[in-house]
Formats: sequence, structure tokens, C-alpha cells
Amino acid sequence: MAKKDAEQAKRVLMPEQEPDVRKRNFLEVPTGYTPEMAVAEAERCLQCKKPQCVAGCPVHIDIPGFIQLVREGEFTKAIRRIWEQNALPAVCGRVCPQEIQCEGECILNKKGTPIAIGNLERFAADHERMYGSGELPPRAPSTGKRVAVVGSGPSGLTVAGDLIRKGHSVTIFEAFHKPGGVLVYGIPEFRLPKEIVYSEVNFLERMGAQLVCNQVVGRSITVDELFEEGFDAVYLGVGAGLPKFLNIPGENLIGVYSANEYLTRSNLMKAYLFPDYDTPIARGKQVVVLGGGNVAMDSARTAMRLGADTVRIVYRRSREEMPARIAEIHHAEEEGIEFFLLTNPKRFIGDERGRVIGMECIRMELGEPDESGRRRPVPMEGSEFEMKCDLVVISVGAGANPLLTRSTSGLQVDKRGYILADPLSGKTGKKGVWAGGDIVTGMATVILAMGAGRTASDSIHNYLTWGW
Repeated sequence: MAKKDAEQAKRVLMPEQEPDVRKRNFLEVPTGYTPEMAVAEAERCLQCKKPQCVAGCPVHIDIPGFIQLVREGEFTKAIRRIWEQNALPAVCGRVCPQEIQCEGECILNKKGTPIAIGNLERFAADHERMYGSGELPPRAPSTGKRVAVVGSGPSGLTVAGDLIRKGHSVTIFEAFHKPGGVLVYGIPEFRLPKEIVYSEVNFLERMGAQLVCNQVVGRSITVDELFEEGFDAVYLGVGAGLPKFLNIPGENLIGVYSANEYLTRSNLMKAYLFPDYDTPIARGKQVVVLGGGNVAMDSARTAMRLGADTVRIVYRRSREEMPARIAEIHHAEEEGIEFFLLTNPKRFIGDERGRVIGMECIRMELGEPDESGRRRPVPMEGSEFEMKCDLVVISVGAGANPLLTRSTSGLQVDKRGYILADPLSGKTGKKGVWAGGDIVTGMATVILAMGAGRTASDSIHNYLTWGW
């Protein structure tokens, strides 16, 4: 396709369930490209000589290369090209914020719409899973070196995939009974089906990684004991799973949840499959979700699917400051989620049984920017009002769980409890130990955690090979 034609060609939209249907089921919202759709979208790519999309990708996938292979109908070769840099393409194609990373750097952004890089990555991964031969990418000869990866979220899985291919032995330790970390307990089925995550983990197991679940490193075994058992290096990718609360009156009322607990019950413990799984979870009719990030969108959309009559997102800043992906906000609005912006809770109101029945709020206005660069919300005096609710989900971030750091001598942490690690290598202050992802940066995106894993895996490989 000529450059002018590519610039004028419309982006091939991925089909989706209709909002009125999907808001009451947990099936995946986008239904995927057909091969014809994928080829048509790939034909829009200009194959730039200096592709900025690659620079925008934290794991530096050869984006033009795999898109050209899709364009030629070489779907098997396309996924193998992606695997050279990314062991989790089916995940990334679904949940990465492509609009501000690879697609955000696409030159077609200047005169139209960028290439649907995420959709094409998802297509290549899904096509391989459904129709591929199961052939694995090449693996270097065994080095005899053993690496313990603590946490099976996106950061840990990236480290495992990289080091397995380089010939090292890898054992992944996961505290929960299922692998996947935040990919499984945090992201709902309708956005990232569990079978997709388990398929990606199974790919690493077939490559040779060992998986040990129900192992809480820091409690059932310590980092020092891992070294005593013969591991040559340890990577800590345990995420940031300590819930944050607002510390306002009424927060201990029945019906006030953290997003961590609410989504873990629904996702990992499969409350969404009731009655097949009889996991107890509150099913409010008038639900309020506090926060404006992707986790807030996930919580609100989950509440709607669990039978709520009304779901309201209360956020203290304006729409422009919301950190959630544009696509997630759009999907939530399509599904009937109401947005109360420039609004902040002051207290929760309970009945005589100690159950939440309402919330007192106050209107806000935006003042000067704060340390995040966003304009600081300032309360408007005398603007208080009440909002009825029988379930509240607090989604205002999460912190570092101190269990592992307090049991590991030699690890340095900042004032918030996050592990201090060299951003250029992932090395911590403890010899032989690396860390990355949310336990270092605080809550961030899946792909940024994977980028940290890539940085650390390169450093670990150098350490195991040459001692530095």
C-alpha cells in the first residue's frame, strides 16, 4: 500500500460485544480479528526505516517486522518474531496502554489513526494458541545456573521467559494457588480471560520453567534460604498488593471494600462464576467506586456484571486527569457506569446494623498542579451532598506489602516500603538479588513491569555468565 493510501485507510476496528449484552456477562468484550481483518490492518503499516513504535515499547518488540509477517499471512513466523522479545503477547495485546506507548509513537498518528499494534499482537498470539503446532522457540544450552523468581506476575514471567531461553534453570514461586499475579487476581475475565494467562504460563513451563504455587517467600521460605538451597540469583517481582484506604469516618462499615479484596474475590476466587464457585462476595444494587484508574474501571464494570442497578465512579479530579485508559473509560460509559467527577467522599453513613447506606461527598475544583503534575483538587466550601449506596469499593492505589522486605536482610527500601533497585539493572543492595515491577515503582502498567523484568534479566544473565 502506498504511503498516501496508508494514511487515508481507516483503521480496522476489532468487533466487540454490544454494551447492553456484555454488561451482564463476563465474556471478553473485544472478540478478535479474523485473518482477513489482521492482514488488512497490517497493510496500513508504512514500515518506517526508523520506527518510533519500537522505541515506545518498553520491551522493544520488532513491531514493523512482525506486522510485515502478518501482512504476508505468515502468522506463525509473526508470533515467533514477537517471542524474541515478549513471552506474554496475548496478555500485552489485551491490556497494554498502546495508545500512549507504541501506537502513540506511530507516524500515522499525525494524519489519522495509528496502526492497531496491540490488536495485531493479540491476533498473532491467539492464532498460534488456536491453530499453531506448539513448536517452541530455540533455547540455549544449559548453563547449570539456577534462578529463583519470586512472583508470577508480568515482571516475574518476563524474567523467567528471558532466562530460560538463555539456558538458565528457572523456578517461579507464587504465593497464591494459581499463577499470574495481578494478571489473574486484578484484571477481570471480560478484559483478560484466565485461560489466556494460564496459556502464557504453560508456554514458559513447556520451555522448562518450574512453577511452585502456595509458597509465600518471606514466610514459608526466606530469600537467604533460597540461596542455601542452591539458587545462584533471586528476582523479586512481588507487586504492590497492600490496599490503601481513605481514613475517613465509616470506613469500617459492612459493605466497604478495598478494590484488592473485591477483585480478588471475583477474579482469582471466581465469584463471577456463582453458583459453580460459591465464593462469597457482596452484590450491591447501588454501588459506588472511588478512584479514576484502570482498577476503578475494572471494579465498576465487575459490579455491573454482578447485578448492580446503578454503578457510580466518584473521582476527585476531572476527566482529563483520570489515569485510566481511554478505552476502559469508554467501555465503562457504554455499559451505563455513571461518572461523578470533581467529587470527593467525606464520610460513609451506616444504619443501625453497621451496614453502609450512603456517603457524604463534597464538590471539588482544580487548583495548582501538585507533585504528580496534575492540578490539585480543592474542596468547595458548602458544597456537601449525600449519595445513597449499599456497596463501596475503594480504588485509590495500593502499597508495598512489607512481609518479604522485613524478612530479608540487606534489602533497602524507601520511605513508602518499596524496594530500592538500580533502574538500569534492577540490582538491589543485596548481592545476587534483583527486583522490579510494582514492588519498586509502585502501581504501574503491565508492560512497564515487563520492561523492568527485561532490564533485570539482562543484568542477571551478565552476572551468571561473567560475574558482573
